[in-house]
Amino acid sequence: MGDRVPAELPAVSLGDYAARARAVLPPDVWDYLAGGSASEVTLAANRHALDRVAVLPRVLRGVDTVDLSADLLGRRYAMPVGVAPMAYQRLVHPDGEVGLAAAAGAAGIPYLASTLSSTPIEEVTEAGADVWFQLYWLRDRALVRDLLDRVVAAGARALVVTVDVPVLGRRPRDLRNAFRLPPEVVAANLPEGRDALAHSGSPGESAIAAHTAASFAPALRWADLAWLRQQVDLPLVVKGLLDPRDAIEAVRVGADAVVVSNHGGRQLDGAPPSVTMLPEVVDAVGDGCQVLLDSGVRSGTDVLRALALGAAAVLVGRPLLWALAVGGESAARDALTVLVAELTDALTLAGCADLAAAGELRTLGVGDK
Repeated sequence: MGDRVPAELPAVSLGDYAARARAVLPPDVWDYLAGGSASEVTLAANRHALDRVAVLPRVLRGVDTVDLSADLLGRRYAMPVGVAPMAYQRLVHPDGEVGLAAAAGAAGIPYLASTLSSTPIEEVTEAGADVWFQLYWLRDRALVRDLLDRVVAAGARALVVTVDVPVLGRRPRDLRNAFRLPPEVVAANLPEGRDALAHSGSPGESAIAAHTAASFAPALRWADLAWLRQQVDLPLVVKGLLDPRDAIEAVRVGADAVVVSNHGGRQLDGAPPSVTMLPEVVDAVGDGCQVLLDSGVRSGTDVLRALALGAAAVLVGRPLLWALAVGGESAARDALTVLVAELTDALTLAGCADLAAAGELRTLGVGDK
């Protein structure tokens, strides 16, 4: 339905922003945002799996008002949603990371700032949101140490380590487009010149992939994560886990939360949809840490599904970039307002006055309970 909503009418679902974003973005940028790895099997499977989760509503519960607030990493947020970390947001709109972070702040939710942000972390933290900094492990450990110092000094509230990108997944759309960054979009958290490879592509190659291959350390180990835990006195989140055994290990080295994620279908194609592994990870970690879900979330109903399967919160990515592309910070604010309305409606119809009640709902299809 979203594809048929005229642009002059207000968006009433996150999906409404997709076609509008595609219409305003250059085709290679759209492909960079929308695409997945290899045959894009996992990309499609994320959506199919979420649609298979049926939530069994309760009735006659006397629900008049709904409390969406969530406790995450020791802080209270307006709803159980964070803005997923996404690179180079100035690709889609000049407001970029500052605009989307400001929208998150207005909505009362955390904003996850990427290592590959096109705006320095110091400017992002001034936008008004609680900022969690997402770290890609770099080959230069001194640069990692410098980034950590900057993140703490800038006032970030948490550190999120992405562990599913030893190398960038092979993304055919970017290869076909010989995708590269325009000169004005840079990896603003890296020293000047460190992102030169991202701006110079060749036919059949992705400049983004070349840049990350030169910058990221592929051989990250649990010992490195333990070292990181000792360096920074911030809540530690490990993002990119699917196997419950890895979640248990993350708790052992001191993680305060884990994010069940397949990187939005952009890394290992053929990996399971994130939501299918969520119940097993929740069971595995018990009370050891909070569990968040990422990959494929597109609506308030999806948030309810994740809560019913045991998640403390979800991360939303692409739909908020679509909104940013359409109208900058203002459209991103509108998109988050839509998500609040959808989640309020979903909880009310499921007979849930708060998130605790949502966690007690039965589900059918995935993680039956």
